[in-house]
Amino acid sequence: MSDKRILAHDLGTTGNKATVYDEDGNLLSSDFAEYETFYLRDNWAEQDATQWWSAVRQSTQSLLDDLDGSAEDIDVVSFSGQMMGCLPVDEGGDPLRRAIIWADQRAVDQVATLEERVGRDTVYEVTGHPAKANYTAAKVLWIRDHEPSVFDDTYKFLQAKDFVIQRLTGEFVTDYSDASGTNLYDLDARDWSDEILTGIELSREKLPPLHASTDVVGEVSPDAAERTGLEAGTPVVAGGGDGSCATVGAGVVRSGEAYTYLGTSAWVATASEEPIDDPDRRTFTWAHLDESKYVPMGTMQSAGGSFQWAIETIGGDLERAADVAGVDKHDLANLKIADSDPGADRLLFLPYLLGERSPHWNPDARGVFVGLSKQHSQAELLRAVVEGVCFNLRIIWEALQEQGIASDELRAIGGGAKSDEWHQILADVLDTPVVLSDHPQEATSLGAAVAGGIGVGIFSGFDCVDELVSPERRREPTGNDREHYDELFEIFKESYDRLTPIFDRLADTTP
Repeated sequence: MSDKRILAHDLGTTGNKATVYDEDGNLLSSDFAEYETFYLRDNWAEQDATQWWSAVRQSTQSLLDDLDGSAEDIDVVSFSGQMMGCLPVDEGGDPLRRAIIWADQRAVDQVATLEERVGRDTVYEVTGHPAKANYTAAKVLWIRDHEPSVFDDTYKFLQAKDFVIQRLTGEFVTDYSDASGTNLYDLDARDWSDEILTGIELSREKLPPLHASTDVVGEVSPDAAERTGLEAGTPVVAGGGDGSCATVGAGVVRSGEAYTYLGTSAWVATASEEPIDDPDRRTFTWAHLDESKYVPMGTMQSAGGSFQWAIETIGGDLERAADVAGVDKHDLANLKIADSDPGADRLLFLPYLLGERSPHWNPDARGVFVGLSKQHSQAELLRAVVEGVCFNLRIIWEALQEQGIASDELRAIGGGAKSDEWHQILADVLDTPVVLSDHPQEATSLGAAVAGGIGVGIFSGFDCVDELVSPERRREPTGNDREHYDELFEIFKESYDRLTPIFDRLADTTP
């Protein structure tokens, strides 16, 4: 039995997934603890950071109870976390308000301030990202504008994993990958951007020190050991933002390799030696966990989120039928989709329930069914939702290809990747083979575990993923529906363009 064990925490949008891996990459045990998201208004989304810490404590204790051995058998703790958030804390690390998370797009006016004082082109060229309300910088400015006392009392602005690391170790830190989602980080310099900080009059002192994702940033404190069950003195490695961790967990550590993540949100990403600047700014670039590489990608807001919404609101009797049959309601929905025809009988869905990031960067975009008629059944509505997500991912995939990405396949990870129906529809819409990895839902935590393992010498480098990640199955495009999908894809894009003025007018309507 392998005797080295890595505990990885993945602080996602709906909860924390805790996993323990051995030195061969075998998943020994996992546990999930939920926390709540508060949707206060349209485009507002917040979480209580103390629930993050409770979820980490709960899942850690559960894992230690499940595993043979003791806390001494955990050699390192590492992290992945949701990115682009904004959590103000005081000098003791205590939150001063709820965290404003990645899905929140309230700070539109503050984006205008950032662009005016720094320059739209400068922000994209320096940070690899357009200036947008999703990112940390605009959220920080919103707090300064609307909650000045909170801003003045803030010692550091942290991301989700950084807050938990502080709780475990007492150290205020972040890593390059999480920093690259703030609109405040210079990708080339690997440092906070003095140009941007000066432009918006934000002190560097309010941001945490930067580290590589593989750095040991502290040890589990005696107090945290008592609260979690871990051994005091256990090394804690920074890990990374979930997008970069997922990249490593998908096995994408060499330039030109590409993958898609299908979860609550979804993205298409690749690894590269240099940041990729898209002239139309449909894509953006993270820092890779490997300091020598970058992660160009495009992310959409509501992928699995759209599917979940559809099941809950138009799924009708799906949940009851699933309970009677003893199956999962998502599996039942996928069976219905499999029985419907490609193109959903000329029904389209624009999956913009939370506004949209890539490729439109429009917080006012909304979800729309186009072509709905009385003849459409529940199955076709569900299929249209999945196809709409895939059409949007195709725009991102084509944008990356236009910038020189030439991968001949896409690896697939995330919960949606486990569905054969999603898998095949995506391959057909993109006209690209899609390869499912062996642990698609653990890829993000595996990436964090790799960073932790490298940090304490369990792994020699990122190419260890060649041994840790294996393909499970491959879906080839059928080719039968290519022409039909191409035609619908053009209508899908035109539908958004035609509806944009309507979205704008709706956003301006007094509630």
